Amino acid sequence: MGGIPSSRVLWHWWTVLLVFVSLPFLSTLAVGMIMKYQTFEEDALSTVIGNLAKDMFLNPSDDSKTHFKMMKQFNASFIRLREKDGQLTIGEQIDREKICKNAIQCLVAFDVVSLSIEQFQLIHIEVEVKDINDHAPEFPRKESTLDISENAALGTRISLDVAMDEDVGSNYIQSYQISVNSHFTIDVLSRADGVKYAELVLMKELDRETQASYVLELVATDGGNPPRSSTTKINVKVKDFNDNSPVFSRTNFSVDILEDSPVGFVLLDLNAVDPDDGLNGEVVYGFGNQVPLEIRQRFSVDRKSGQLILKSLIDFESKKTYEFDIQASDLGPNPRPSICKVVVQVQDVNDNAPEITITPMTPVTAEIAYITEAAAKGSFVALISTADRDSGANGQIHCTLYGHNNFKLQQAYEDSFIIVTTSPLDREQIAEYNLTVVAQDLGSPPLRTSKQYTIRLSDENDNAPVFSKPVYEVSLMENNAPGAYITTVVARDLDLGQNSEISYELLDTYIIGSPVSTFVSLDPATGSLYALKSFNYEVLKQLQLRIQASDRGSPQLQGSAIINLKIVDQNDNAPSITQPALNNSSAVVLLPKDAPSGYVVTQILARDADEGVNAELSFRISEGASMVSINRATGEIYLNRELNYKDYENLRITVSVSDNGRPSLTTVVTIDFNIIAGSLPSDRSIFRHRTDEETWEGDHSVVIIVVLAGSCALLLLAIILIASSCNKQKKDNRGDSHSGKEDIVKADGNHSDPLIPMHSDIVFDIQPSYSNKPNFSGFIQTCSDISCSSEDGTCVFDLEDKSHCVKSEDYSNPPAYGNAMRLIKIWKGTSTLSAGDPQFSGKDSGNGDSDFNDSDSDISGDGLRKGKHQNS
Repeated sequence: MGGIPSSRVLWHWWTVLLVFVSLPFLSTLAVGMIMKYQTFEEDALSTVIGNLAKDMFLNPSDDSKTHFKMMKQFNASFIRLREKDGQLTIGEQIDREKICKNAIQCLVAFDVVSLSIEQFQLIHIEVEVKDINDHAPEFPRKESTLDISENAALGTRISLDVAMDEDVGSNYIQSYQISVNSHFTIDVLSRADGVKYAELVLMKELDRETQASYVLELVATDGGNPPRSSTTKINVKVKDFNDNSPVFSRTNFSVDILEDSPVGFVLLDLNAVDPDDGLNGEVVYGFGNQVPLEIRQRFSVDRKSGQLILKSLIDFESKKTYEFDIQASDLGPNPRPSICKVVVQVQDVNDNAPEITITPMTPVTAEIAYITEAAAKGSFVALISTADRDSGANGQIHCTLYGHNNFKLQQAYEDSFIIVTTSPLDREQIAEYNLTVVAQDLGSPPLRTSKQYTIRLSDENDNAPVFSKPVYEVSLMENNAPGAYITTVVARDLDLGQNSEISYELLDTYIIGSPVSTFVSLDPATGSLYALKSFNYEVLKQLQLRIQASDRGSPQLQGSAIINLKIVDQNDNAPSITQPALNNSSAVVLLPKDAPSGYVVTQILARDADEGVNAELSFRISEGASMVSINRATGEIYLNRELNYKDYENLRITVSVSDNGRPSLTTVVTIDFNIIAGSLPSDRSIFRHRTDEETWEGDHSVVIIVVLAGSCALLLLAIILIASSCNKQKKDNRGDSHSGKEDIVKADGNHSDPLIPMHSDIVFDIQPSYSNKPNFSGFIQTCSDISCSSEDGTCVFDLEDKSHCVKSEDYSNPPAYGNAMRLIKIWKGTSTLSAGDPQFSGKDSGNGDSDFNDSDSDISGDGLRKGKHQNS
């Protein structure tokens, strides 16, 4: 690198921009800052330029989380940035002449962001590339020829080739030297654009006859250390003179031209006068011999008129000044041309619209910036750099942001701006923002440039799954097959990606002491619910399940819903007969032979384990005796007419108890009637009324019979009382001739069909009305033996406790004596009972029923039939 000491120290300095920019990021205010450094071109790779952390007085140990990030720009690849401390090094060898050409100052500019937990700062870096003397001056030609008339006046100036040097400053050409001679010297001048050139000056008159030619060497030397130089050879030929040369009105012309001037535009109309006559006075114009090709391509000189004409379009931004020589010569022999200098100043026109460069914080593409939806208000989004090649007001820029109020533009420094957020963002409401950046210069008329820019929000897991409804009401028919499908729950998550991927879970609860997972299963992927077992409505009518939907975000979010699973009843239970007591689906019911029409023989009670219509029962007589009917609603079996001898032949009916389910289930019971003689039991009633809800079954004559029975009730009771009185007197006359057989009455008040076996010589105690509980009169009287009496001639004998008799009025609540009690109602008179009498078995079924239901009771169904034959 030409004598540059390897141990040189690079200097750096920075300037704090005095415009404070409100840049809220991470809850702090940031200040735009400009840092300036210097380096030399062609420095070795990894050469350290500066350290931002050190230069900004940041202590890495105090702020270990501070790091730096380079905002990529067009020429930032020359410099590398170490993110942890901001060290700047050479990343690519820099050739100053390539990137800055002949500019006096060459800058590599880029932007760096300083990031920390507490602070964000935008730093503009300008690295000045210093020139080294790596180029020697160079003449366009190694040799040139000059013709000079021998009568040229002293002081005549002749322009020489201009040497070019790509270096700048002190490394540029500093001097010209000519070889030693007695006639010529040089004068070193500088053009308006700073280019140095030499003119040959005649110092002594020429004499072609003495010396017709001269050979000179021109040396151009730069100011480098060590200096570099270049040499060109000048052949001077002395021509015979033409007395007069053309003379311009002025030796220097300065012309201003707008950069948008059209081709053919006349810049200057030159006029040179030659007092000679003829050809020696006829003037022609042209460029000087040393005018470079660039000038000849831009301008032309009319040979005869001397007009300077624009030959091709010019651009102020490319070059602002053109300086060249135009010579005028006559057509005579040995013409002596005269030179005038022309300087063309290009004037700027607002012909360049502003340029916009957008650099996102997290670059993916040039037109899209990404920012998280969780970004706080004032978060940095992108850097906008503007430029205008025009100058003055034409290059001053005003920048505006259009599109959405959630973002705004702030000036960072000079022509750089930043996009920041103005409010919290929500991707689920707006996922993408299309913004327009408009840059307009202050020219007249102003030019503007607009650039579309897209900001996309990256998703954050800020939405929990939400079920389509909070409570699902579903039903499942009982007796389902295991694995039966129940329902599917659906949850939605407004987030994206794995933040919206939902899995379903059945929350742990217990049902009838067992985990819910033993009853149902839930597909975690689809939310479909299946039954694991067959449900029984009679055991479990409803289940409440809690379903949770979870996404895969971080942190994970959940939503829940409730499923009320109702088990639907199925008609899978047939009616069950609860009364009368059955033995192999049959029952025996006693029927007094003198029972009136409408007399309720018994009532069939049944229940159904199902519910609703499946448990609504109806009763009907499917086959059997025609003298009874049944209330379809209540199950009461009643006589539809008085009994006759023909009815004794058919004393069995079949009753069907059916529910209203579909299909209907039916239970059949067979009822055998045993005809007995005696008074009607007091716990019976006569079926009198027919309600709207009841359905009668049997012969239509039942209605007539019931009416007749009601009107003859008193007459019937009177007859029974007379008959009873007569039988009592007869028994008194017999004395000890009593057969010893007495009635056994069932004491269980819960049984609706008490069995009362009768003999021909036993008379019933007739009660004045039919009630559900028997009413007895009398009092408790202690007896010395097994026989007793009372004042009203009646006594109730307790077989379990033979030591006393009980008045019937004290037995108004028989259950107080237990289900095992046996009561015997005895008419007034002397009666002797034997404990061993087969008519009174002490055995009991233990169910509180009468001895008629015991297998070893003497008074069984067969006994009844025997009694019937005896009475006949």
